[in-house]
Amino acid sequence: MSTVGTGLKSGLPTLAIMIGASVWGVIWYPLRTLAALGLTGTAAAAATSTAGCLFVLLLRHRSIATVRWHWVLPMLGLAAGVTNVGFVWGAIHGEVMRVLLLFYLTPAWTAIFAHFILRERLTWAGAALSALSLAGAVLMLWSPKLGMPLPGSPAEWAGLAGGMGFAMSNVLVVKTSRVLPQMKPEMRTAVIFGGAAIFGAAVSRFEPMPVLHAGEPLAHIVLLVIVLGLLLSSNNMLVQYGLARVPANRASIIMLFEIVVTALSSWLLAGETPGPREWAGGACIVLASLLSSWVHRAQDTKEGEKRGQHASADASAMTHAQACPIDESGNAGGGGNDAGDPGASPNSGRNGARTMV
Repeated sequence: MSTVGTGLKSGLPTLAIMIGASVWGVIWYPLRTLAALGLTGTAAAAATSTAGCLFVLLLRHRSIATVRWHWVLPMLGLAAGVTNVGFVWGAIHGEVMRVLLLFYLTPAWTAIFAHFILRERLTWAGAALSALSLAGAVLMLWSPKLGMPLPGSPAEWAGLAGGMGFAMSNVLVVKTSRVLPQMKPEMRTAVIFGGAAIFGAAVSRFEPMPVLHAGEPLAHIVLLVIVLGLLLSSNNMLVQYGLARVPANRASIIMLFEIVVTALSSWLLAGETPGPREWAGGACIVLASLLSSWVHRAQDTKEGEKRGQHASADASAMTHAQACPIDESGNAGGGGNDAGDPGASPNSGRNGARTMV
């Protein structure tokens, strides 16, 4: 019985990520419902993000004291705003599957942004994966009649921009954890939702808003906005729980479950059926993400082996120092003070999370 309980407990983080990916895979449908009720995509992005931000701040109000000013915070909020508006507007006005696949070009953008912002070296493997991801987009978008393989509608451009914002958000979350290590993770979530709310409200001024009269439709909009805000913020914290307990390489593979859920939901709820080029291009994009996880796993293994070798060398040196203590004058033997603290642990290497792509 205890073995079953232990197995279930160990599987909870993976289940949390899968639930989060599933929610993101169907969230486009209630967003389209809001649009049908009269709330534009940008306004819906702003309203749901506002509700989510307030929910996080109320639930985790004690963590507000850990926030310190740094230029990376408004940049993170801006990137999150582009992400949210791009995905919401694109999902409402375009073909969900095509918009999501363009959104999922993160291996390409993350490698570039991490190189310039995090000073991570762009390897040949990373460049090849970026090229494979972009080749998938070209294959999906290319048409002999249209010529250049570019997004064919504003919604697809929005999905592409949203994916770039998502990659930038991933990189800036890592940057934030490095420059503000004392800041609680839930406050990063609040910054993301707050930035999405502000950016969505600013952009909504450029989109005509129909007049909403008091009554049943308005009540439905308010209720749906509140429910979506609570759902998205809770879902974000649920995914964060899973990501903190599952290796990033495995988590990135689990997150691809969103594409499966989106494909099924768009087919069942909207009657959208991807064509051969969409499937082929999507396969390249998904393959790039899978190979990215494999490459990062291999890199982590090498780094772990190097850290293990350094730790073994340090442990041998400490054992020798304990066997032959050195007194304060530097002479071996004798009963003087030890030169080192036997309880001190060697430096295990760089702290910080790897950007998940």
